Amino acid sequence: MEQIILSKLGHTWILDLDGTIVKHNGYKDDGHDTFLPGALEFLRNISDEDMIVFITSRKLEYQNLTESFLQENGVRYDHIIFEAPYGERILLNDDKPSGLKMGKAVNLQRDSFPQMDIVVDEEL
Repeated sequence: MEQIILSKLGHTWILDLDGTIVKHNGYKDDGHDTFLPGALEFLRNISDEDMIVFITSRKLEYQNLTESFLQENGVRYDHIIFEAPYGERILLNDDKPSGLKMGKAVNLQRDSFPQMDIVVDEEL
């Protein structure tokens, strides 16, 4: 099980959609999206104080379909970035002077949402 240790500060979640949260290309192959097992529960457990940003390579023509799917399933989010390049996604962030590591990244196997243990460490 993947364990992610976070501070008690507010967080920004930057999440891919296809193959990470929903079945890869399900919206094309099946005509609709399907959450990967455990992904919807994970999203619903993100604190309301946190920001959620989805990033996807989907074309803008799928914006209404994507947003409707998320709304129908009660998924809260702040932004969706469409038409992202197909290549790597790179996060650069500075660490706090206290030493708190401000950038985290988790690479997942496509179409397999892992069990994750999110721990808030009150000491951070």
